[in-house]
Amino acid sequence: MADYNAIYDAGDVDGGVIITVVEIPKWSTLKIEWNREKATFELDRVEPSIFAKPTNYGFIPQTLDEDGDELDTLLVTNDPVPTGVVVKAKVLGVLNFEDGGEADHKVICVPADDRNTDNALNSIDDLHVRFRQKIEHHFTHYKDLKMPGSTKVLGWGNVEDAKNIIRACQKRWAEEHQA
Repeated sequence: MADYNAIYDAGDVDGGVIITVVEIPKWSTLKIEWNREKATFELDRVEPSIFAKPTNYGFIPQTLDEDGDELDTLLVTNDPVPTGVVVKAKVLGVLNFEDGGEADHKVICVPADDRNTDNALNSIDDLHVRFRQKIEHHFTHYKDLKMPGSTKVLGWGNVEDAKNIIRACQKRWAEEHQA
């Protein structure tokens, strides 16, 4: 297994094109997590089928969010993308999210070369309102059976908001990994 944090960086954040590594394919109920110390993907748990992921779920290499994990991504595609696939992705915005009282942002993105949509998705506003509601609902309720009320959707941010969060997470990564 490759160490994605050693091979890749966050991408061209200023240009709005990032690198994301898929952990969980769209519609999966498997909670697969990247183990940074071992450079492996590990199955953390199996979620009830009602909590299947509405998008592909991944992370941006060489970033650390406030929760101590790599910054999360929600990669919007029609089809599931397998675990471990690296994608150049265009940033659309960010879902501001809190899990257990900690900031746990979700950068919303699409493949940078998306011929299916003719690269028409450029911001959160380009996603259907119902689709955004599904994402909000998922992240508001996906822990309800075990820890009700432990997650909070705090709203959406635009492309610039997302870039600022990515930069802050890059800085946090660099500070933690200075020799």
